[in-house]
Amino acid sequence: MILLDPDARPVIGHRGNRAHAPENTLESFREAVTLGVDAVEFDLRVSRDDALVVMHDQTLDRTTDGSGSVAMRTVAELRSLDAGARFTRDEGHTFPWRGRGATVSTFDEVIESLPRELPCIIELKTPAATELVKVAIRRHDIAHRIIVAGFDPDATRPLRGAGFALGASTPDVVKLLLPALLRQRVGPQRFQALCIPPRWHGIPVPIAALARALQGSGTVIHVWTINDPAYALRLWDEGVHGIISDDPGLMLAARKNAWIE
Repeated sequence: MILLDPDARPVIGHRGNRAHAPENTLESFREAVTLGVDAVEFDLRVSRDDALVVMHDQTLDRTTDGSGSVAMRTVAELRSLDAGARFTRDEGHTFPWRGRGATVSTFDEVIESLPRELPCIIELKTPAATELVKVAIRRHDIAHRIIVAGFDPDATRPLRGAGFALGASTPDVVKLLLPALLRQRVGPQRFQALCIPPRWHGIPVPIAALARALQGSGTVIHVWTINDPAYALRLWDEGVHGIISDDPGLMLAARKNAWIE
């Protein structure tokens, strides 16, 4: 799988084509696929009736015309909301996706809408999704093309040995920082990918040091959220594998025009 290939430089659509379409919607994923992304990334929460739904926030207020907790709504209630209602590219002057039918989707709907072999990074936003996603991955037969990640170790550690790749939790990444800063190499880990930002709560993450430390370990690094093509090229040059971007079209063009291809 390209997401685990140490020699690949994948471009990953962050919540689809988030800069141009409402995040985590089928429309956003379709746009990302049309651009030619190597993979997509999306977030999972659990509805009141125990369905996996593709939403980043704990509440509905930022991205839909609804309000309140995602976990307190049924799938039917979530589907009735306009997931494009608050999407804007000009700081709220216009809302080009309002009323166009974009809605909150289930995990099943997203997987079924994507090309059959397109890799995915799936971020669990709550431990309530852990067992549900294990069953869903088996049902869709997609273990070979996914990474399941999450900040919370309670969400991801129960999935060790489940037959698909895992991303490091926040505590997992923290344990790697000292050896990386001491320029030490680390061996194989119990996870296959680091999905990390350039800064964490305002503190720079030593990405290049982590890339050096993990070289040859079997663990790759994907960095989010990178929307500057020059910065993406620098990260690739420093040993980062994947670029997770709100604007994957820009990253694909940068890769095509640079030393990578």
